Amino acid sequence: MKEKLNFQSNLLIGSLLFGLFFGAGNLIFPVQMGQLAGSNTLQATIGFLITGVGFPLLGVISVALSQSESLLEMAMPVNRGYSIFLTCALYLTIGPLFAIPRTATVAFEVGLNAFIAEEYLQISLFLFSSFFFAITLYYSLRPGRILDWVGKYLNPTFVVLLSILLIATYVNPMGQVSQYAAQGNYIDKPLFTGMLDGYNTMDALASLAFAIVIISNLENLGVKNTKRKIIEICKSGLVCLIGMSIIYASLAYMGATSLGSVGTADNGGKIMSMVSEHYFGIIGKVLLAAIVTVACLKTAIGLITSCAQMFSEMFPKSFVYNKYALIFTVFSFIIANFGLNKIIRLSIPVLMFLYPLAITLIILSLLTPIIKKQKHIYRWTTTLTMIAAFFDFCNALPENIKETEIMYKIIDFAHLYLPGFDYGFGWIIPALVGFVIGTVIWKIPLGHTK
Repeated sequence: MKEKLNFQSNLLIGSLLFGLFFGAGNLIFPVQMGQLAGSNTLQATIGFLITGVGFPLLGVISVALSQSESLLEMAMPVNRGYSIFLTCALYLTIGPLFAIPRTATVAFEVGLNAFIAEEYLQISLFLFSSFFFAITLYYSLRPGRILDWVGKYLNPTFVVLLSILLIATYVNPMGQVSQYAAQGNYIDKPLFTGMLDGYNTMDALASLAFAIVIISNLENLGVKNTKRKIIEICKSGLVCLIGMSIIYASLAYMGATSLGSVGTADNGGKIMSMVSEHYFGIIGKVLLAAIVTVACLKTAIGLITSCAQMFSEMFPKSFVYNKYALIFTVFSFIIANFGLNKIIRLSIPVLMFLYPLAITLIILSLLTPIIKKQKHIYRWTTTLTMIAAFFDFCNALPENIKETEIMYKIIDFAHLYLPGFDYGFGWIIPALVGFVIGTVIWKIPLGHTK
């Protein structure tokens, strides 16, 4: 039995990790962040890499360390009801609620938006998303060699083309990062704002759902021992860590320097389109748009397939796989027609609620050798985190909802009594308190007598 992988195998697993986390939809967030962070781009990028790269890798390690077969099993120490809730919420978030609709809208923003008059944008998005999701459904119902072909040829082409664009931003900068003042929260808290931006990638959530793919591949390569799996994931993870960090940091740099030549835009997709045209003209812009569209299409097919498989396994009596695939595709199509900016705005409150739950689950699972999946620790930590995360959810709601009297009171309460709430991390202290309470109950059982 081969317990130690060679360099080639580590490179293979690292590439698989990269492919799992890095989707075309992720491109838009560091670019937009760079434009807003300006001279504080470095601090914002460090924060982005913590939640956008670091936690996803820790998520894969935590699944291996907890020896869980799925997210459902991983969250079971809290209780079965919570496990089902978290699994459904997470898959719906990285599926038909936000991530799948986002693939279509990113492809539209990068590819077609600039060529269409504003009065025709909505009908054009409708027609484009109809075509996009028709293809998505077709291949989701008939998975075959098209995905292998796209993964083998189009994804590498996409990375090469993106690399050329990023290299151009360094060789012939559009401006200097230090020239442009930071805006909004990036002025006085760029690190924490960048960490919250990293939530938008949804990769930490995806890591809990799809880590089993990495672990299965390790087992197929002969790695069975849990400790050895962790070591090999860490070694392979360096490939993913270095690759994603370089790309995200370069995209943030591109966004910050783009202010000197192409001006501002309301989302990263438009910025990338303008930058591509700036360097390579209309041909480069069209080529990038075509490859981004295919890459987004592949991501959408993969997510529809994964979500439909998971729900058909969890609720086999409700629908079969094909019906779930149809339902999720239609729902994604409807959400996509709200447009990219609205999808991002709608997703932020949900991510502010789910990410603390995902991060605490990752940390608790990493502590498995010490706490042994102790239910009191899981329950107290999760309960207090969920309560605190609810306040972050409320604070991230649209302004017209936040201005209601009840929401004002809820948010004002959190400002007064939750340390770190102003930075978007009001859940950390409650999570620590819950962990301590759970540990005390575990170590000193009530009613225990010698």
